[in-house]
Amino acid sequence: MTPILRAAGIAVAALWFEGGVAIAQETNAAATDLTLAAGAAQLLPQVVIAGNYVNAIGTSDAASQGSVTAKLLESRPTLRPAEVLEFVPGVIVTQHSGDGKANQYFLRGFNLDHGTDFATWVDGMPVNMPTHAHGHGYSDLNWLIPEIVNRISYKKGPYFADEGDFASAGAAHIDLQDTLPRGIGSLTVGGNGYRRSLLANSSAAGSGQLLYALEAAHNDGPWDSPEKFHRLNGVLRYSAASDTAQTSITAMAYDAGWNATDQVPPRAVDAGLIGRFGNLDASDGGNTSRFSLSASHRQTVDDGEWRANAYAIRSRLKLFSDFTFFAEDPINGDQFEQAENRDVFGLGASRVWNTSMAGHDSTTTVGLQLRHDRLDPVGLYATAQRQRLSTTQESRVRQTSLGVYAENSTQWTPWLRSVAGLRADRFDFKVASSIAGNSGHASAGIASPKLSLIFGPWKKTEFFANHGQGFHSNDARGTTATVTAKVPHDPVERVDALVRSRGGELGLRTEIIPGLQSSLALWQLSLGSELVFVGDAGETEPNRASRRHGIEWNNHYLARPWLLLDADLSVSSARFTDANPIGNHVPGAIRTVASFGATVTEFGPWFGQFQLRYFGPRPLVEDDSRRSKATTLAYMRAGYRINRDVKVALDVFNLFNRKASDIDYFYASQLKGETAPVEDIHFHPVEPRSVRLTLTANF
Repeated sequence: MTPILRAAGIAVAALWFEGGVAIAQETNAAATDLTLAAGAAQLLPQVVIAGNYVNAIGTSDAASQGSVTAKLLESRPTLRPAEVLEFVPGVIVTQHSGDGKANQYFLRGFNLDHGTDFATWVDGMPVNMPTHAHGHGYSDLNWLIPEIVNRISYKKGPYFADEGDFASAGAAHIDLQDTLPRGIGSLTVGGNGYRRSLLANSSAAGSGQLLYALEAAHNDGPWDSPEKFHRLNGVLRYSAASDTAQTSITAMAYDAGWNATDQVPPRAVDAGLIGRFGNLDASDGGNTSRFSLSASHRQTVDDGEWRANAYAIRSRLKLFSDFTFFAEDPINGDQFEQAENRDVFGLGASRVWNTSMAGHDSTTTVGLQLRHDRLDPVGLYATAQRQRLSTTQESRVRQTSLGVYAENSTQWTPWLRSVAGLRADRFDFKVASSIAGNSGHASAGIASPKLSLIFGPWKKTEFFANHGQGFHSNDARGTTATVTAKVPHDPVERVDALVRSRGGELGLRTEIIPGLQSSLALWQLSLGSELVFVGDAGETEPNRASRRHGIEWNNHYLARPWLLLDADLSVSSARFTDANPIGNHVPGAIRTVASFGATVTEFGPWFGQFQLRYFGPRPLVEDDSRRSKATTLAYMRAGYRINRDVKVALDVFNLFNRKASDIDYFYASQLKGETAPVEDIHFHPVEPRSVRLTLTANF
């Protein structure tokens, strides 16, 4: 038998240089073997990567799966840290409040709110926060430092056994650098009081490497009431590696505060009560902090690999908002506080075996993921000018989840590979509420089978067929509640703890045109319920089952050794499957996303990037009678390398100064002086054109 060396989830790469561009041959554990025969090594199949993407033939199990490397991440300007997720084709990142609050995310016909149905991980730690004060699945990435991100690996659809809660629409894993090629010292200044400084470096420490990064930033924004957003951020990471093992330990700390300009109705602007960038309650805003400690270890053994990681997170949030103004309290106003103190503990472990199945090369993975959240407390309070007036609901929550999974990848023929998986999850909720009828205990379990078939490659083209089941959890408070949080505490039914999703995808990926990586995916996803826990009201908002389908077309073209072009298009449709006279459109569901990018690297001393993003109209109500307008934004970077150690970059956001909305909603609110609530669109404007200048010194 010919000995086989498998990568077991680790990329094996051979590098060379061609035409001044770094090119890599890379294999994936599930896709390619390194065959050792007669003293010679043969890499099958050959994969060519231009240093920006790992999306080539033989690198994935679905057409919509891929990775983005640090080389491309450093090329593109970002207005906010979470916009690194827009490197995932089809993802839109917006904001409807202050910059210290989690962003709003859209993908595949979903208004993901602050993260529900899209799982995000950083350095093996979950970003999504279940049973959150503001919204279930809340994903705050404002503590991320883009300069120390090594890679973003993304997946879409419920086809992957190692992805559990929140991953029905997709998942992104953000990996951090272990070392930096050189130290980074940068200073950024911009309009509206924007200032940012960063110091980062790595150096030898014993048998490993010690990396640190320190960031401080301030921004007032274009708002009539200055945002005064300020954040302090720090990372300390130790890593060590040998021929067979790799270990890292990472500590992070983050603290931020801000004033917020929330969404407002156009009638308030038209009446002259406020300007387009004004707000109706200048005391809105918040403060937050996050501290974490994580560790990971990877060990290669003769027949495969062991992996293990563990993490502990402590986060705090106080968020003050006012969306309806005087609809509920005509005297004090409708401002409310959402607050929580959270501790999260978790671990994961997996074992990979590289074996043979009926004479065919096979890889089997078995793993588990355990997570425990403690909230002491999580609450909703009526406030005025950030002072508490009353408690709507306050709970102490214990939430534990355990997921186990198994997955097998087998190369049946040179042109057929299968990936079959099964995942089982168990959730346990304990809620002690200030409302006696809402305290209780609930638990639930769910099993999720997965299957993918990969055909080819033929003529540098491969085909994919994927199908799987997944789920998302619901807020723990909804699983035990029997009455509404607000007076008069009307009876309600407890919600299901877990909601099933089912999805399928047909896709292809091709490199038949030299220099062009292109992928096409036709997908469908059904969700058992669109119900969500509304943090603004402190209770569950029921909704119907839904189905989404769409098409994605992604292209990456290395036009010149110094010029990379990107063009992505995503079109989707979302409908409730239970017909209702009020309409079957899913409010907020995105239909069309298109983007075009041009990246210039090392054109002499020059470098730069241009990015155009189109975010199409969305229905705001079920009958589609009210719709948001489309938003088209352009970002641009122009940079010049003064010498080997110093460079300067000018970033321009909203290059064409478009007057558009970051987000639109349709609901009832009441302005001061109005006698009754008025149903109206509420919008949060995109920021007008702004300029930031960054000076970076490497050392």
